[in-house]
Amino acid sequence: MLDDALRLLLLLLLGLIAAWGALIVYTYRALTSPPRRTYASALARGRPGDPSQLPASPLTPGGQRAFEAWTFPSSAGPLHVWDMPGDDPTGPVVVMCHGWGDSRIGSLTRAPGLLPCCSRLVMWDMPGHGDSPGRCSLGLGETDHLLDLISHVADQRPLVLFGWSLGAGVAIAAAVRAPERIHAVIAESPYRLAHTPAHNVLTLMGIPHRPNLRPALWLVRWLSGKGANFDGFDRAALAKHLSCPLLVIHGEQDNVSPVADARDIAHAAPDATILCLPEAGHHGLWTDPATLETCGNAVRKLLARVRATPASPVSS
Repeated sequence: MLDDALRLLLLLLLGLIAAWGALIVYTYRALTSPPRRTYASALARGRPGDPSQLPASPLTPGGQRAFEAWTFPSSAGPLHVWDMPGDDPTGPVVVMCHGWGDSRIGSLTRAPGLLPCCSRLVMWDMPGHGDSPGRCSLGLGETDHLLDLISHVADQRPLVLFGWSLGAGVAIAAAVRAPERIHAVIAESPYRLAHTPAHNVLTLMGIPHRPNLRPALWLVRWLSGKGANFDGFDRAALAKHLSCPLLVIHGEQDNVSPVADARDIAHAAPDATILCLPEAGHHGLWTDPATLETCGNAVRKLLARVRATPASPVSS
């Protein structure tokens, strides 16, 4: 009888371990392979699916917006880019970095507020998003890819990084690593630590997180070749080392990225402005008429400041 009880207990224990392992793998896949936002998904929501569908430029009234589509190599495979001229040839170049589960299509809702003040707008799909292959590494490897993209952009004009959510942290990290190249950062809905939005997104998706999130994040880090922890990830700690202006935009009702994180990041940066929107959440800052104009004015003010600053020489 005792042997039978021990055998049953062992089977139950093995079953629990197997279920725990399966939940960890499921969580890892949910975090690193988010739903892809593509041309079809944009059209289904009645929104532009590529830059040609944006409002016409005053430089070419009545015509479609011109843009180029190209790729650049990465360890994940070819990453997809849209590259379009802005309406101000004397303005800065803006590189846009989307959030988790978004794509360069998310840049199109923000583009009308930027195009009048920039000379060039570059939008890309991070690994595991949009049309780009690979898996999302939650901001661990994306900074390297962004720096590679910047080298392919190869433009002598001042360069501004504009990222939201995941992309906000990637932009901050890239600006710290390439201070001679980046002239300003716009961080919309940023967060400090990787586990914060992961926890909140899993909760919103109805996926358990207590027994599985930390092991899943360890798996993300390990499979990304970055070791076993997230040392050096804290975006507020990185913001202390920024040598360029930082604009932080955040909704106070954000249920993914806490507004306290945005304030910590802004307070840590040597030269930062923060815009908190009382009624706004994590999404819709550029589609809600109540916040659209406020966000656009703040961004254009920063771009005008960069435009007035002479560009630093860039080695070829």
